[in-house]
Amino acid sequence: MICPVLDLAQQLIRRPSLSPDDAGCQEILIARLKAIGFHIEPMNFGDTLNFWATRGEGKTLAFAGHTDVVPTGDPTLWITPPFEPALRDGMLFGRGAADMKGSLASMVVAAERFVAANPNHQGRLAFLITSDEEASAVNGTVKVVEALMARNERMDYCLVGEPSSTTRVGDIVKNGRRGSMTANLQIHGVQGHVAYPHLADNPVHRAMPALNELVSIEWDQGNEFFPPTSMQIANINAGTGSNNVIPGELYVQFNFRFSTELTDATIKERVKALLDKHQLNYTLNWVVSGQPFLTPRGSLVDAVINAVQHYSEITPDLQTTGGTSDGRFIALMGAQVVELGPVNASIHKINECVQASDLQLLARMYQRIMEQLVG
Repeated sequence: MICPVLDLAQQLIRRPSLSPDDAGCQEILIARLKAIGFHIEPMNFGDTLNFWATRGEGKTLAFAGHTDVVPTGDPTLWITPPFEPALRDGMLFGRGAADMKGSLASMVVAAERFVAANPNHQGRLAFLITSDEEASAVNGTVKVVEALMARNERMDYCLVGEPSSTTRVGDIVKNGRRGSMTANLQIHGVQGHVAYPHLADNPVHRAMPALNELVSIEWDQGNEFFPPTSMQIANINAGTGSNNVIPGELYVQFNFRFSTELTDATIKERVKALLDKHQLNYTLNWVVSGQPFLTPRGSLVDAVINAVQHYSEITPDLQTTGGTSDGRFIALMGAQVVELGPVNASIHKINECVQASDLQLLARMYQRIMEQLVG
């Protein structure tokens, strides 16, 4: 007998939906949701396909996810072709198996089972699906959220199917994420000959004391929910490639992952004060890709913990570590946001895979969460 969750996951994996190309994945999901009475609203922006699907009225539990995947790398290094799903020794292989087509399959099958058992459920069940989470993420969830907020759309709870688990499904639940902000810093100097340094101004030399101070700063000590804010230099570049030319410009890019102890404005002010103290001639541009958010214990967190305890007999750890997710946009709606998904050990790697039984387990957990919040 074919497992409905695995069958749907394999259908999605077969679609080479390299971000932001949906490659027909959403057509499959929409057809399944329409069949059980969901109202489907396409909300496409630019090159990105999105949809908002709803069923019922009242308090709203939304499931959020993305159909796009990252590039496969060299396909010859895969055990099986990345877009030809394969079951081997209980593992489902294929790009997107864990991040996050497996979760999408679990969500939809859970909704089908929930609606069959509760055709007149009390609250509203919703899906927010995008095809651009892995790439630029500019025309995806953020645009849908902006449109929903503009018309005062309700969202009380949101479960994001990102692969949050580390060794067992549900061992880690993300109830928040750190903010992410990138600085693009250009230090201006004067190019010249290395033999005549008095006729030049080396921006590398000028910047070194400031950069050394920057990396040594303790920004905060974190709090009960967040680790300390971290700053990492990601890229640095100067020079013409010649060993006898003093560079005229130094480019430095650094990223902050910050907690709720800080605001982006505070970080910007402190960085500017440091650069000014060192009397640098610079241009600085900031890109804020997400603000920190936190969902404390409440109806959603409790429902997720209950579902994990019921099916896995473990109590999940609530964490806010890791990268960003589309949850940062959804939190702007005032919704409680939690991430619960499969084990993340193989995401974005060659031979991405997920335990087949884990996807079936997730579907049961998702259905129990639906029953608790909108049943």
